[in-house]
Amino acid sequence: MSDIRNSCHKKETEEDVIIMFNKKKFQNHWLFNYEKRHLKNDFSAGLIVAIMLIPQGMAYSMLAGLPPVIGLYASTIPLIIYALLGSSKQLAVGPVAMVSLLVLSGVSTMAEPGSGEYISLVLLLSLMVGVIQLSMGLLRLGFVVNFLSHAVISGFTSAAALIIGLSQLKNLIGVDLAGQKNIFIIMSDAVTRISEINWTTFAIGIGSILLLVIFKKKAPQFPAPLVVVVASTLLVYFFKLEERGVSIIKDVPDGLPALSVPAFNMDSVMALLPIALTISFVGFMESIAVAKAIASKEKYKVDSNQELTGLGAANIVGSFFSASPVTGGFSRTAVNYQAGAKSGLASIITAVLIMITLLFFTGLFYYLPNAVLAAIIMVAVFGLINVKEAKHLFRIKKSDGWILVLTFVATLVTGIESGILIGAGAALLLFIWNSAYPHTAVLGYVQEEGVYRNVKRYPEALEHTDTLIFRMDASLYFANFAFMEEKIRNILGDRPEVTKVILDFSGVNRMDGVAVDELEKLIDEYDEAGVHIHLAQVKGPVRDLLERASWEEKYGERITHPQVKEAVSY
Repeated sequence: MSDIRNSCHKKETEEDVIIMFNKKKFQNHWLFNYEKRHLKNDFSAGLIVAIMLIPQGMAYSMLAGLPPVIGLYASTIPLIIYALLGSSKQLAVGPVAMVSLLVLSGVSTMAEPGSGEYISLVLLLSLMVGVIQLSMGLLRLGFVVNFLSHAVISGFTSAAALIIGLSQLKNLIGVDLAGQKNIFIIMSDAVTRISEINWTTFAIGIGSILLLVIFKKKAPQFPAPLVVVVASTLLVYFFKLEERGVSIIKDVPDGLPALSVPAFNMDSVMALLPIALTISFVGFMESIAVAKAIASKEKYKVDSNQELTGLGAANIVGSFFSASPVTGGFSRTAVNYQAGAKSGLASIITAVLIMITLLFFTGLFYYLPNAVLAAIIMVAVFGLINVKEAKHLFRIKKSDGWILVLTFVATLVTGIESGILIGAGAALLLFIWNSAYPHTAVLGYVQEEGVYRNVKRYPEALEHTDTLIFRMDASLYFANFAFMEEKIRNILGDRPEVTKVILDFSGVNRMDGVAVDELEKLIDEYDEAGVHIHLAQVKGPVRDLLERASWEEKYGERITHPQVKEAVSY
């Protein structure tokens, strides 16, 4: 009875600890600790990001094959939801170029971009992305994204940026080019149809790019996109450039998005699942990377699971208000931070200002040229092409550099979804290869230091004639034990005078059952041949495993040497 009471008490105590931890984390939220002195900074940052997000949201929505107003819808309710539930104080959530291209890539195979069916599928995709991210957050699976290596993400991002940028070439030159997602077809079609270029459209686009690039370098905090939008709109309006073939936005519906339920269809869900998973992972990685970078500067912690929860809830609620998938953006977050944002209130102010725009000012966008939105997208995404990172990885570790190149090429040639899968698969195979063929070393005694070192790196290290000292720098398991065994057998075949083998286990953090059994067979086999195998510097978790296998009873002190020296002199 007392055991039952103790068990219940223990359970209650554990639950109390969890509740207290969650309560403390909730109370640390900016909403419950807001300082009035930050209001001015938050309002300023919210205003600047809103000015930046209005043209960007419309541009990224166009990139996703959606009406421009969907981008504005995605810049309202989701921002508020994330600000209330996320852990980052400065992350600026909304439509981003990468996710927009993924949306187009995945949904355009199922419906015509811009059609009612297409929009319906995108809203269902937003719901699915939100459910995946929220589920991962609640199940505390934020660590899963760590399996996408930095080399894969960098290669994928650079290739996707190139695809995104060139996909807007048709809007920049005023010619409807073939191959929305294949840059080789786009470039080939552009060259063959160069005589059809609308030079007025091209001049507006190039002029916008030049202004955006100049302001980005000289005055990064200046709202250059808004200036370009206003100037080009006035230019088209006063000179009636739409009559010269300049494509314009035209009618943008006014009013706030109405509450609606995404059309749910199991066949559509299964078809959208691969792209929903891709957006969930890629979007979260983009978001958490910039959130952690800002948090480290401001000296507070970002919880990856809470970030997943916040982004998931933002996408779920957004899908009921006609919003495309959202995540945290690099450039907007940087602007939000540089503008002085101190809390999520800045994002709420951004959302409110965009709502006001939807209610009263959508008519001002009628004469906005599509070429300007294309210019905004191009300038934003071409900055993501990271040649320095490729050079850095090749200098440090060539295998990672080649993974980056493989992912880059695969994404360009095969497409967005398959590109990242090929890169992730290659990185996983490289990891398996490295773990199956780890680094090993034969050790010798360095008299000056009084320690045993790798004889290849320390030629002055002295080897014992009758003793082989072998170090394995990896955990031992079923896939790499044969490699270690073959190494030892080859060395012993060349050194018949050896009567003792010392396995330095300082680099072995874990073993599996297969490795334990195979090592036991090896020890017994060599015992019969007169060669005795000893273990030195065995770590606690491995020692516990060997105890459960009854090795201490069978081999005694041979497996308990605290240092290589003791094993040598045993």
